[in-house]
Amino acid sequence: MRFSDKRNFRRWFITVSSLIIITLIVWNAVAFFQRIKEEERQKMNIWAAAQVYLDQADTDTNLDLHLAIINSNSSIPTILVDENGEIKGAINIPEEIASNEDRLQDYFQDLKGSNEPIAMDLGEGRVNQVYYGNSPMLNKLKYFPLVLIIIIILFISVIYFFYKTTKSSEQNKLWAGMAKETAHQIGTPLSSLIGWTEILKTENVNSTYIIEIEKDVDRLRTITERFSKIGSSPTLEPEDIVEKTRESFEYLKARSSKLINFSLDLPEEIILVEMNAQLYSWTIENLVKNAIDAMKGKGSLEIKLKHDPKNVHVLVSDTGKGIPKSSFKRIFEPGFTTKKRGWGLGLSLARRIIEKYHRGRIRVLKSEINKGTTIEILLHKANTAA
Repeated sequence: MRFSDKRNFRRWFITVSSLIIITLIVWNAVAFFQRIKEEERQKMNIWAAAQVYLDQADTDTNLDLHLAIINSNSSIPTILVDENGEIKGAINIPEEIASNEDRLQDYFQDLKGSNEPIAMDLGEGRVNQVYYGNSPMLNKLKYFPLVLIIIIILFISVIYFFYKTTKSSEQNKLWAGMAKETAHQIGTPLSSLIGWTEILKTENVNSTYIIEIEKDVDRLRTITERFSKIGSSPTLEPEDIVEKTRESFEYLKARSSKLINFSLDLPEEIILVEMNAQLYSWTIENLVKNAIDAMKGKGSLEIKLKHDPKNVHVLVSDTGKGIPKSSFKRIFEPGFTTKKRGWGLGLSLARRIIEKYHRGRIRVLKSEINKGTTIEILLHKANTAA
């Protein structure tokens, strides 16, 4: 048996065992409640029998035992009703209720539903009824199974949350490890390409070709650095977000379909934000690529930057197929995708970069089906007071 199989078996064994134990506790609690209820029924039968004996006894009969039985009922609320339905007596009823006829009648109506009444045959056609409720201890016990059920639900929720968090943590480690390994694997041929580029410069090759090769080499170097930062805390430095957004826009515009109408709306002034420029540009790239996919390579795409005294808002808008409101949050989950191809990692990486590394926020600001979507990135301005 593999290690992962053993661990899964252990998890399920603990979970099932815990549920069985809690179920047994609930079952015993219910059984205990029913047993006490039956014992109280027996006590009331004995109490009713003592009342009948007391009613039929003569003056020479020793009534000490029967009086002791009657007086032993010190907790069970009891109402004695004669053959005409009139209340003859109320025991263990709060004084403010027993002294008020209307309130006593209301209490009596509630008491009828608690237990089956006990008939007292007094002879000569007189049959009184004893109505009784549950003792205070029994009333407390009847809520005990409900409390245990709530505990079970909370217990299951904690287990589910723990396993889900553990699974998510394992997945994050896996993706981070794969990203770092990818960066490591790219690094070797990248170093070789840089060397070959230097050799080509000495071979009188058309300089235009070399310039384009160097651009692609720089691009590979950027991608390598991006992947190497996944799973670790990147260094954040004050950067002009206006300029970084413009650089990302120009790069993507030059390499995208000519059927896409790109537009850029940026402030004129410099706006400093604590950021990692490479990861920020990766985020913009992921958002733009998703927008282009949503438009199927044809439409209008706008990147707009707004700011207030504390924050910067980057808006990426497209004229694509739109997103259902029910999926506004799901699109940022790992693995969620509406495309036939792709792993659904682009937007989840964007959220990780913005929210975890930059302490910002990313969300679907608005979207309409077949009209387009606007995604908003919120970042905090750098503190330049010092």
